[in-house]
Amino acid sequence: MMFISVQEAAEKWSISDRRVRVLCAEGKIQGAYQQGRGWKIPIDAVKPVDGRYKTASSLLQQIEEKKKELDSRRPLTAGEVARLNEEFIVEYTYNSNAIEGNTLTLRETDMVLRGLTIDKKPLKDHLEAIGHKEAFEFISNLVKDKAPLTERIIKQIHSIVLADMKEDRGVYRRIPVRIMGAHHETAQPFLIEPEMIELLHVFSDSKENIITKLARFHIDFERIHPFIDGNGRTGRLLVNLELMKAGYPPIDIKFADRMAYYDAFDEYHVKKNLSAMEKLFAGYVNERLNLYLSMLEK
Repeated sequence: MMFISVQEAAEKWSISDRRVRVLCAEGKIQGAYQQGRGWKIPIDAVKPVDGRYKTASSLLQQIEEKKKELDSRRPLTAGEVARLNEEFIVEYTYNSNAIEGNTLTLRETDMVLRGLTIDKKPLKDHLEAIGHKEAFEFISNLVKDKAPLTERIIKQIHSIVLADMKEDRGVYRRIPVRIMGAHHETAQPFLIEPEMIELLHVFSDSKENIITKLARFHIDFERIHPFIDGNGRTGRLLVNLELMKAGYPPIDIKFADRMAYYDAFDEYHVKKNLSAMEKLFAGYVNERLNLYLSMLEK
């Protein structure tokens, strides 16, 4: 395994050296270990979500200010956009698929997206990586038109995501399903279409902050669970589609943060508390804005 230093991790994640050391000491960077007075950090380690903010609302104002600064630099050149997304697509594909059980590592995901085949890894995992990348490229093109979110668009995205299950692509499920361990029931098949129509109507009419609005939408979309498979990947792509349409950078929910992600669903379904998902989204948006602004400065 290859490792990087605290300083290299700090530059990569756009945070201070001291913050990286604290995260290492708290055991929040998977695979990091102390060697002498320093730390060895796996090169493919993912940046933990910043848990120092007590509420999502404390971040929203900062996010708005940073977005204004980013907007002042628009339009970005094609080269700037390519540089900003260079590593994101690989990491996003790895994390979103890993949350759903894909066994490819970050490095293997990168290799698959470059056209290579990984020995002893399932064909399904290869197809999921390729399908997710193509789906992200698809939503990136949709951003230019800023068309309203519709059932048709959702089914198109799902059809690209579910590259390994041709008969189920872009089709609402026809059988009931249960999510093991979840604190909610999914929609019955005959209710999926009317609930999706209502979900899109509520989302379109909402005047909430985009992050709050998307946190609510994402929880409701995953509760409905409209497809037989691929709901998580599709749902996270929809969040990024709407973030990018609103002028924000896309976010990448890390595999390392999956328990906080799952807990955010339970917080809402058990306690009707939206703030956990709102805070999670806000933290990621804030980090991505920091990264964008830092790279543009350079």
